[in-house]
Amino acid sequence: MDTVISGSDTWLDGSDMNGIVIFGAGGRAGRAVTAEAVERGHRVTAVVRNPDKYRDLTADGVHVVRGDITDARAISTIARDHDAAVHAVSPFSGPEQGFADLDPEFFVKAADALLAGLADVRVPRLVAIGLFANLKDASERPVMDDPSAFPPAIRPFAVAHTAGLDRLRAADTAIDWLMLTPPALLDAAGPRTGGYRIGGETVPESASAHLSYADLAVAVIDEIETPRHHRTRVSVFT
Repeated sequence: MDTVISGSDTWLDGSDMNGIVIFGAGGRAGRAVTAEAVERGHRVTAVVRNPDKYRDLTADGVHVVRGDITDARAISTIARDHDAAVHAVSPFSGPEQGFADLDPEFFVKAADALLAGLADVRVPRLVAIGLFANLKDASERPVMDDPSAFPPAIRPFAVAHTAGLDRLRAADTAIDWLMLTPPALLDAAGPRTGGYRIGGETVPESASAHLSYADLAVAVIDEIETPRHHRTRVSVFT
């Protein structure tokens, strides 16, 4: 059953927390999460590959740093004295780059480094952005395994992402992690409504299920301020 969330009943706000570290803050999801966190009064550390490219993020008082999400030691250094971390990192900006240089272990390495690095400095909460392709269809088959629904050319990326999710699920860790998986229709220009629905492991039944990046960000920060789901993957959509 889907859970409808308004995004309003929080038990923590920016004044109660030490800060949120956002890995991949320069991407669409990362930027949206950064903006939502700042709007709610949180101290934000934005982690990117090249800080010189993202100086605009500092306009709202965001601390921008260079970081590698596969480096546990670097994660510990950056995340120290924060309350939560967000994983919104992709190994590259999009499929137009091709997959010749894709490291199939990237998301596994990221999961391992995050769990180790965050645990080392006692950052308790991790919220990761999921991938629609590894939700299940009505036949309990992953979307990525249906060539009519998912382009086979992009499947290597989906397989790599799924391996990262599997690593989180298998980990014996003190980190309270969550993966929030948006629908295929993720709208960069869509408005922030503040509302969304939480589903399970299957594709939303409605063919029109969609989500704006802004409302994805609302769901992420809601799950940091008021954790409702623990050590699992759920879908999020409107």
